[in-house]
Amino acid sequence: MYSTKNEPLFQLDRSRLNWRRAYFIFLGLTLPAVAQAAQPTAGDGDPQEQVLGLSPLVITAVQQSSPLTIVTRPKDARQPVPASDGTDYLKTIPGFSAIRSGGSNGDPVLRGMFGSRLNLRTNGGLMLGACPFRMDAPSSYIAPETFDKLTVIKGPQTVQWGPGASAGTVLFEREPEHFGELGSRLNGSVLVGSNGRFDKVLDGAVGGPQGYLRVIGNQAQADDYKDGHNNTVPSRWDKWNGDVALGWTPDADTLVELTAGKGNGEARLGGRGMDSSQLERESLGLKFEKRNIGGVLDKLEAQVYYNYADHIMDNFRLRTPDPTSMMAMPMASQVDRRTMGARAAATWKWTDVELVTGIDALRSEHRERNSTYDMMTNVYTDTDALAWSKDAVEHNYGAFAEMTWYAAERSRIVSGARLDRASAKDYRQSVSTMSMSRPNPTADDTRADTLPSGFVRYEYDLADSPTTLYAGIGHVQRFPDYWELFSAGRGPAGSRNAFEGVKPEKTTQLDFGAQYSGDDLQAWASGYVGVVRDFILFDYGTDMMGVSTSSTENVNARIMGGELGFAYRLAPNWKTDATLAYAWGKNTSDGQALPQMPPLETKLGLTYEQNAWSAGALWRVVAAQNRVAEGKGNVVGQDFGKSAGFGVFSLNGSYRLSKQLKVSTGVDNLFGKDYAEHLNLAGDAGFGLPGDRALNEPGRTFWTKVDFSF
Repeated sequence: MYSTKNEPLFQLDRSRLNWRRAYFIFLGLTLPAVAQAAQPTAGDGDPQEQVLGLSPLVITAVQQSSPLTIVTRPKDARQPVPASDGTDYLKTIPGFSAIRSGGSNGDPVLRGMFGSRLNLRTNGGLMLGACPFRMDAPSSYIAPETFDKLTVIKGPQTVQWGPGASAGTVLFEREPEHFGELGSRLNGSVLVGSNGRFDKVLDGAVGGPQGYLRVIGNQAQADDYKDGHNNTVPSRWDKWNGDVALGWTPDADTLVELTAGKGNGEARLGGRGMDSSQLERESLGLKFEKRNIGGVLDKLEAQVYYNYADHIMDNFRLRTPDPTSMMAMPMASQVDRRTMGARAAATWKWTDVELVTGIDALRSEHRERNSTYDMMTNVYTDTDALAWSKDAVEHNYGAFAEMTWYAAERSRIVSGARLDRASAKDYRQSVSTMSMSRPNPTADDTRADTLPSGFVRYEYDLADSPTTLYAGIGHVQRFPDYWELFSAGRGPAGSRNAFEGVKPEKTTQLDFGAQYSGDDLQAWASGYVGVVRDFILFDYGTDMMGVSTSSTENVNARIMGGELGFAYRLAPNWKTDATLAYAWGKNTSDGQALPQMPPLETKLGLTYEQNAWSAGALWRVVAAQNRVAEGKGNVVGQDFGKSAGFGVFSLNGSYRLSKQLKVSTGVDNLFGKDYAEHLNLAGDAGFGLPGDRALNEPGRTFWTKVDFSF
């Protein structure tokens, strides 16, 4: 098949796909037909057993499961190609997008909101990145397939999981093991694809009624990808993780679990002046749960956690320094962040009321050290030969209560409130830019605030229809995060710097919608309207030396938007689904658009299922974004112009060979569309890329995944 330019429409690049990986892709494309021919006939076994194993579907759209809540399984195969990290996974959920900078290490955005407005937790703990410009976003340390459950709660509609969640809450969770007798299980997957993609996951457990041991490991990698015009985009990455969970279950209602984990990786980033040459993670946790206590007190839970990120960024390990740039010589910066936290909660139940009360605490310490280069002697001194310098320590102490009142047979009122005491101390004795270094005017200063948050939501089930209507209003006061306090070159007008001048952000938002769940049709719609006082905005420009710099300011803003979706069974074997997401924002202080807003996006899917196999198509259509505020944005990205719309068409297929084995395969961007996302970084001149144009996304991409479960 050929395109209009007389170029092959399907063409594999041999330098990107070696013979072993090509073999696996061929295997994935041919096994379904072979297995179909070998499928058992009557008398070969119980056909029902064929239906009880791994789901044959490839997930192309995640539907909202209850008011403002999405629950899904990160282990399921999905299209586009299974995710490299937490951001890659979240951007497949309606309402989410990502600030891209290459093949991995993007930053998630929900409804146009970014950073600590989105509360992202793993096993209840907070894993914070260390880079002052979020090169190692918290989601960079998450391998989605190693988690059992993902829950997304949109808007300021929960108070249980920490402060600041004005956009929403994201929970990646691993569930405890349950063994009725001595036994074991093993799950895993292998994925191969274009551009050298090769992923391996193993998840095994052994145990009995009194406890269990679970071991999880993954390793994933990819080379630089090629865009729709066959141009190479610097984007290769390589990551691994290993986690262990030891659980004690003296009875069915008691759990004590100790967890430990470690990981590392690297990522070449075509949209940045440096790369992530180290993404080291260490994690420890201890959890206690007691259920069905009896009486009014139904459940007690408590946990402590420790997360450590050790990140190195440099311009020479994964690229060659650009001799014409401001960083012509080797340069490296090492930053680390040590986060410790605790949470305790109790669940109380009466006839018509359920109440969760609790407290949580957090301490986070940030340090840095930078390499040196003597231009007279050409001697480079790497970071590990230098002393650490602590620049920031943050604390947060919170108390919360969240109640569900079953007011009548078909109506509920859900409400919550929390109070946080947040503080930050500035340990920097000096501050530096590319052009100068000067004493820090807020050295050893501490700032603190007491911040209230809360919400109330009403839900009503219609009498003659499987439909739930809901509306809720929430208010969140958010203390500025590390990046907003320490990363900007300047603070608001009249302040000495950002640490002193940036005010807490205050969001009030109305969420509303409907949820329908019928036999053949599941449909939902969720909308929001909000005002944000003291919205924290980054403004980019240049200093007197012509060096790029940034400042933070507080503005007032209005936001609104929503998502809707449906899944409909057209016939016993045919199903269609669709989702739509839109976000809008206005900077009312300046009369401009709020920057870094994703454009209107829709996804249309069609799936055919027949016994153990399925085939599907996905069409993603994104509108142009003409509402921009050039030169303004957040600590990672800024608007540098309008963006064009695009459409990407993909195909997938899968076959469940048995209860224990499933093969999935797909081709993303089937027609090799050349396009760029609106939320994206511009190319870096160090790679010879234009600095005013967004990085292009991958062109045609083949992949095959084999899942097994024993």
